[in-house]
Amino acid sequence: MTDKFHNKYRIPSARLQNWDYRWAGAYFITICTQNREHYFGEIENGEIQLSPIGAIADEFMASISPKSDSVSTIIRSYKSAVTKHTHRLGFDFAWQTRFHDHIIRDNISFENIQTYINENPIKWVDDKFYKQE
Repeated sequence: MTDKFHNKYRIPSARLQNWDYRWAGAYFITICTQNREHYFGEIENGEIQLSPIGAIADEFMASISPKSDSVSTIIRSYKSAVTKHTHRLGFDFAWQTRFHDHIIRDNISFENIQTYINENPIKWVDDKFYKQE
């Protein structure tokens, strides 16, 4: 059952309860574009070929210098910066509103995520969201 807040339906938080997302830690974050549009580029021969929007997103990702803010604040700032610059250059671009996080608690979790990241481009053609252009 969905609770109401100020007489509006409220989606329960996907965040881990009893965890302060301002704490230092290792996080695996997944953010998506609106409607999972392929704005960032294409995978060719197992490697990403960045589009102009992908280059902007990559540049901002490389320049993130988190302070003591929460994960949500960092993601919101990143999304805002990428959106602002892509729109300023005349690109049509939008993010999905939420994001997924996973708190990395041990070496096994870290190794699984690292393997997923490294193998993801190679496995792209088998992904359920893959669309042949």
